[in-house]
Amino acid sequence: MVDRFVNCSKSLKLNGLEVFPPTILSPMAGVTDPPFRRLVRELSAGRMGILVSEFVSTDGCGPEKLLDKPQAIFYPEERPFGIQIFGRDPGRMADAAEILATLKPDFIEVNAGCPVPKVADKGGGAGLLKDLPRLQAIIHEVKKRISIPLTLKCRLGWDENSINVFDTLKIAEDEGVEWLVVHGRTRVQGYMGFADWNMIGEVASRAKIPVVGNGDIVSAAGAVAAMEKYPVAGLSIGRGALHNPWLFAQISDAFEGKPVRTISAAEAMGTFKTYFNYMLEDGCPDYGALGRLKQLAARLCKGIFPDYPEFRQRLLTSETAEQFLERAERFCETEAEGRVFEPERLLNLNGLKTDEVTFGRQFKG
Repeated sequence: MVDRFVNCSKSLKLNGLEVFPPTILSPMAGVTDPPFRRLVRELSAGRMGILVSEFVSTDGCGPEKLLDKPQAIFYPEERPFGIQIFGRDPGRMADAAEILATLKPDFIEVNAGCPVPKVADKGGGAGLLKDLPRLQAIIHEVKKRISIPLTLKCRLGWDENSINVFDTLKIAEDEGVEWLVVHGRTRVQGYMGFADWNMIGEVASRAKIPVVGNGDIVSAAGAVAAMEKYPVAGLSIGRGALHNPWLFAQISDAFEGKPVRTISAAEAMGTFKTYFNYMLEDGCPDYGALGRLKQLAARLCKGIFPDYPEFRQRLLTSETAEQFLERAERFCETEAEGRVFEPERLLNLNGLKTDEVTFGRQFKG
């Protein structure tokens, strides 16, 4: 629960735009596709700041094929919107950025933060943090080839013995990057432990460009605390939105000094139909849509009826999307009254027994 509110007047500046709230839905491969982004945007009534594509790989195909990649597709109502690219070759990254810029996103982002072994171990994503000259060459070449803003996302370093985020910041500043998103973990940490917000705050305090903080923002209260305590220009939110797709709406309420809205169980169940329709519009087959519905249900059910595992099991054993939606609707008619979605039950996303983020402390996983 948020027991205090803040009139947050900060906005992210992007090519003459003032974006409020200063929040970004972090790109997550296989998750933040157009249907999910559209769902979160609708649930926030458009008050969610900035959207970013899933990662677009610049390896393995010619630049002209990039325009056909589903990761690069976005809808007009998603603006302001950025396309994030990853790879290790400066020339290929620059070619890709130039081609993708023809889709007219609002910015291009270079990924130097992805910890997945098949990306980082090949020198892309967070792997670039082990080769900062290569990262600088990528930023330099990409910047030369596009006329729209360029942003960069990184981690603190490869491991706790090679924290080089301040060097990454210097590269970003020297090469004309619009803003730097800092995930407060190392590549070796992955998503374990808690993000080091003291370090994020230190980067922001030294920076000449806006710094956006990323890591462990899973509630409106956490967003308020982070913006009050640290000199960041905004917040990038990933896994918190997976478990609470209303999070951006609740953060906007808190930033505007309003009480944070409560989500009824019936409203939460109704979300499945909206999500399903977006997936159909995107060309997703029924069996694929069913899998995504079950993923969302597995998360939401824990926050609505932890005392009612039978219903969660009923949803997760549905054999068709139609059966799934029918069971959700029946629940709304018979069991939903008086129940609300309580996302605080979902805070432990870090592989630790601790389920509380206390801003101002440094956590190590």
